[in-house]
Amino acid sequence: MGFLGAGVGRAIVRDACGHRTWGSDCGVYESDFALAQPVNHVERFRAVMNFQPVDRLPRWEWAMWWDETIARWHGEGLPRHLRASQVFDIARWFGLDPYQQFWFSTTDPTIEATQHHVEGIVANMDDYVRVRPDLFPAHAVAIEGMAAWAARQRLGQAVVWCTLEGFFWFPRTLMGFEKLMFAFADQPELLHAINRDLLAFNLDLLDQIFRVCVPTFMTIAEDMSYNHGPMISGRTFDEFVAPYYRALLPRLQERGIPLLMDTDGDVTRLVPWLEELGVQGVLPLERQAQVDGWQLRRQFPRLLMVGHFDKMTMTRGEAAMRAEFERLVPLMRSGGFIPSVDHQTPPGVSLGQYRCYLGLLKEYTQGS
Repeated sequence: MGFLGAGVGRAIVRDACGHRTWGSDCGVYESDFALAQPVNHVERFRAVMNFQPVDRLPRWEWAMWWDETIARWHGEGLPRHLRASQVFDIARWFGLDPYQQFWFSTTDPTIEATQHHVEGIVANMDDYVRVRPDLFPAHAVAIEGMAAWAARQRLGQAVVWCTLEGFFWFPRTLMGFEKLMFAFADQPELLHAINRDLLAFNLDLLDQIFRVCVPTFMTIAEDMSYNHGPMISGRTFDEFVAPYYRALLPRLQERGIPLLMDTDGDVTRLVPWLEELGVQGVLPLERQAQVDGWQLRRQFPRLLMVGHFDKMTMTRGEAAMRAEFERLVPLMRSGGFIPSVDHQTPPGVSLGQYRCYLGLLKEYTQGS
């Protein structure tokens, strides 16, 4: 299987013999288009996210590798100087497309996800007022460091990706899951105080970031779904989460930056809520949660998706991994989708198995 381009109503799809074929019934069909193809990583990413023709699909590992996985691979051939935190360098060693993620922590002046050491420290408004001075750090140093990556992005050498913490994620980080669930009913004023402060922090961050770099895309960390769907009701979402997205999203939309929500589990019932707000996509579409990306594509033709390759197939050999890629072929043909492991590659996967996965990724993302 291959494709010359990917896009709803725009791509020419070819079968394994190189013959032109009709695409899926979500609206992919044969038509002519300009021969100008993306020539660099940034153009390619933007074309896929805009359902436009591409020379090939991006080859990404959206989730950094587990430190346990990297430790195992050090004993199997991965150079030992490559640490788990060196995502860009590891991706380059594997021959993956380059990107740099900046995750802006709410608790430390770092671009790494280090917020977990504060989990559960807030039970009421008094607790929040007490810890508030230690939250929402300055990120001037990290933002200044984005300038070099902005230059790479302008040259098409790397995609710049920024992550903000979201309006379900952050209250849960401060309170823990159980206290948060009770607070929706018992302490609504506390949750709104937290999210008003988070919104102000995120908007100020965006002002600073945009003076240095306009990212190729952004994600917002939420993890608000599990294997049976959203962790909160639509009514709760509308009251405690949606208003803050409505205030945040225009800042991104005016600059043409797509926003995807990072939320594990089954996102099927969550997606309509996001589309109504203007959130354009989701990742990682975990297969273990029975997410069906093709069903989502048919229901939401313009939904952006990243991930969805079942990581559990990676220890079962080439045939199992090839079958998983075959499952994803209709999505790859439809545009607006980048195949990637549906969460961090687990330490049970050997370096040899991962190389097999990469070989198949290259095969299935290659244009004809």
